[in-house]
Amino acid sequence: MTVSTLSVVPEATASGTAPSVEPQPQNLLPTPARSPSAAGTLTAAPSWWVRSADLQKQAVARAARPDYDAWLAHVKPASACVRPVRLAGTIATIEAATGRLLAERATADMPDGVIYKPCGNRRESVCPSCSKLYQRDAYQVVRSGLIGGKGVPEQVAHHPAVFPTFTAPGFGEVHTRAVKRHTCTRRTDCDCRPEPCHARRDISVCPHGVRLVCFARHAATDRNLGTPLCLDCYDHDAQAVWNLSAGELWRRTTIAVNRYVRRLCRARGIPYVAKVSGNGKVRMVPPVRLSFGKAAEMQRRGVVHFHAIVRLDGLDPTDPAAIVAPPAGIDAADLVDAIDHAARTVSFATEPHPAAPGGWRIGWGEQVLTKVITVAGAGEVTDAQVAAYLAKYATKSTEVTGHASTRLTDETVNVYADPDGTHTERLVEACWILGRPREWRRLRRWAHMLGFGGHFLTKSRRYSITFALLRHNRVVFRRTETAGPDAGEPVAEPTTLVVNFLEFVGSGWRTPADAMLANTSSALARDHQQAARQYLTTTAA
Repeated sequence: MTVSTLSVVPEATASGTAPSVEPQPQNLLPTPARSPSAAGTLTAAPSWWVRSADLQKQAVARAARPDYDAWLAHVKPASACVRPVRLAGTIATIEAATGRLLAERATADMPDGVIYKPCGNRRESVCPSCSKLYQRDAYQVVRSGLIGGKGVPEQVAHHPAVFPTFTAPGFGEVHTRAVKRHTCTRRTDCDCRPEPCHARRDISVCPHGVRLVCFARHAATDRNLGTPLCLDCYDHDAQAVWNLSAGELWRRTTIAVNRYVRRLCRARGIPYVAKVSGNGKVRMVPPVRLSFGKAAEMQRRGVVHFHAIVRLDGLDPTDPAAIVAPPAGIDAADLVDAIDHAARTVSFATEPHPAAPGGWRIGWGEQVLTKVITVAGAGEVTDAQVAAYLAKYATKSTEVTGHASTRLTDETVNVYADPDGTHTERLVEACWILGRPREWRRLRRWAHMLGFGGHFLTKSRRYSITFALLRHNRVVFRRTETAGPDAGEPVAEPTTLVVNFLEFVGSGWRTPADAMLANTSSALARDHQQAARQYLTTTAA
């Protein structure tokens, strides 16, 4: 049961279902015949078409039903979703002051007897539509923390900010593609000549008899990229444990960066300020605060590395929640030094394991690159580039490695794990074998993620707006838009509550024809909106 002051049906996104679709000659679906005696009325399709194996006959049977327009409007919120969630139950409207039941409606009276809700999956390989919405929200979350807006003061655009990339150490030699000198102007589809993968004068042979040399100049789409030169020499156990411990390594790194900046304030004589804690105690703290945001990217070799944002803010002792300008005396170059120092010094040992009694050593690799973020576009990287980069990887997962699966169990793990198989199969096997002890069970829980169990996009509390607030604002906007201009301003205290007694009854569309009709209508709506946007842009120019 849930309680809400908004509509129970999720509001449509900008790519919602088209309210009506005029028949066009290029449409693949046959147009249902119209009765000559009743203009605008569809002739009923044969009843057996609903059970037909022919997709077009199923679609015509759905479109010929008298409730087709109501059904199309009903599925509008989830029209572009691959596997929408189906909910059934009752919806009650209750007076907030007295608790009196004002109205009640059952989903049995709605088309199909259920409510369709988008799955909301962030992974592009699972649901392109929901992941696209997540990517757009991620872009707003990241960029508002760099230029302001959406509740963040615009002065943050003048705060020092850097864009570091933290990589994992090496666990064995893998096939790589490196371009030392770019001659192209487009990096997204770069066709520059890469260097030889592993060219050596002395052709060494590993203990397993594999020649550790590769003279190939791998293409960007080469499936060998990221695979070890010798699968038996590669330390799959250490990589699986590193993926599992990457979140803890990041936490310790943020602590080290904060401590470095505080020591810098003390060394440069920047005066501390008095801060009152919740229990009334007063303590002197440095007048700076760091806000972090990061996105995790899975490399082809099956290990994560982090793209982060570090922003320097000031501290207002009278209002700790406020975002203010940092004091003079610390700039972006100091942030770069703090990050480089933390990357070199932060490391720790995991708890003991039967396979490694002393634990595994967890630390960053040598390739740590930090760039200064600018708004004007004159620096190393701009705010728009950073936001787009992080938002793109927020929808990715393990697909780049060639492995994609849901959470594994004892019944399904053998499909993806093999001690003598491919690189990813050995990583899954390592997670499953090392996860036998009780204190290491998390490795089995995240075996489908090759050991990584953290979120792919995280941020500090005060960095910017949250995903929840963005979604809430979008629902309010759509609800106001649907109500029309005469709806007036929303009241501060709602007079009614919507109580939902809904339960999960399934996922996905009931028939392939339903999925095709809903997604086609959604695509038409997106095309219409894109054409309107282009028209407005042209007329404004």
